[in-house]
Amino acid sequence: MANVTVEGVREAIRKNVYDPELGLNIVDLGLVYDIQAPETGNTVDVEMTLTSPGCPIGPQIISGVQTCIQRAFPDLNRIDVHIVWTPMWGPERMSQEAKDQLGFF
Repeated sequence: MANVTVEGVREAIRKNVYDPELGLNIVDLGLVYDIQAPETGNTVDVEMTLTSPGCPIGPQIISGVQTCIQRAFPDLNRIDVHIVWTPMWGPERMSQEAKDQLGFF
């Protein structure tokens, strides 16, 4: 099995899963809160949020996270994505690069 690391999972998401309305990846948007990669076993857990509870593209984003991780690490048996609402997402969670692209100062 390929060496699954938190940073490897984060990079797979960063390169492949974008908010289609904003055109930015969900890692730099600050939507990914935590990643647990297996030291043993073959399950990855991703804790993330959406920009709002009524986000119409939530299912698309969740599916994208699962798909890109599975492609990067095909030997994984499970990829669990947990949507949380605490803490709530806000623009302060974005990376500086995302803020620059969206014109936040």
